[in-house]
Amino acid sequence: MNHSNLAKFDRNQWLPIGWIVGPQGLKGEVRVYPDTDFPERFETPGTRWLCPPDQLTPNPIELLQGRYLAKKGLYIIQLAGVDSREQAESLKQSTLLVQATDRPALAQDEYYLPDLIGLDVILQSSQEIIGKVTSLIPAGNDLLEVELNDSSERVLIPFVKAIVPSVSLTNKTIEISPPAGLLPQT
Repeated sequence: MNHSNLAKFDRNQWLPIGWIVGPQGLKGEVRVYPDTDFPERFETPGTRWLCPPDQLTPNPIELLQGRYLAKKGLYIIQLAGVDSREQAESLKQSTLLVQATDRPALAQDEYYLPDLIGLDVILQSSQEIIGKVTSLIPAGNDLLEVELNDSSERVLIPFVKAIVPSVSLTNKTIEISPPAGLLPQT
């Protein structure tokens, strides 16, 4: 998902779960690029929220059914009232959301990655604040994009326990213990 679009949604109210990349077939199904670790968001019928790219307010829509295309890494879903390819095409680039109160419980040391944006990044060894998390990049191991305080330079930090041993959402901080060479020399 284009994480810069996350800023348009109040994270206390909405959780983006994916976005529509185009139609599938002729009967109104759409292809969705997922941005959630919970596949039931696209497979279990019920209310979801849809926000076209030119709007700020999502509208409720019923998910009728969905299936995963493993080879493409996409879901194919059918939404109520979307019965033609033309209607499906008109939803391209729309964001699918759920209400923030619909968050599944997480285990200890699990985080919703969007909650990490804006947290201060602290060197564990010195407790010096070196920057702020500005974005996330999904990869084999998710990467935190951090804008350093002393410059407009950005660095990518793998979000793994060995490098990011401590996260405190309460204190709005992430402590890092970077290996040599991860951060630029000062």
